[in-house]
Amino acid sequence: MVELGGRQGPAPAAVERIVLRNASEHHYLKLCLEFHETGIRLNAAHFKQLIFSALKELHGEVGATLPVDVLTYEEKTMSAILRVPSSGFVKLWSALTLLGSYQNRKCAFRVIQTSPFLLALAGNSRELVLD
Repeated sequence: MVELGGRQGPAPAAVERIVLRNASEHHYLKLCLEFHETGIRLNAAHFKQLIFSALKELHGEVGATLPVDVLTYEEKTMSAILRVPSSGFVKLWSALTLLGSYQNRKCAFRVIQTSPFLLALAGNSRELVLD
């Protein structure tokens, strides 16, 4: 019992705070590739090769060994969902952000969403249309 202003009350409950860092094994990125010029299309193989080129350019040979999986790729919009180990998430995002060209054509990766949960990429509240 604890004395509170002349009267006794119950002892305060103990609170324990638990913080989990990198609780998820993988991180997922929803992104698209945009070119300055129009009419440029990449197939899935060239898209993945561009990702590894970006990693190699920024992080060298060791950075290019980062296991990145292209889970979905839509050639028409050049958008994809990638899976990467959580430990390499920042390396991948930084390499994609700093990429500026492909075959001497200006381009940029636009990261639309990221999450440690694949299901979270299924919907985007920014694209929600209310009637």
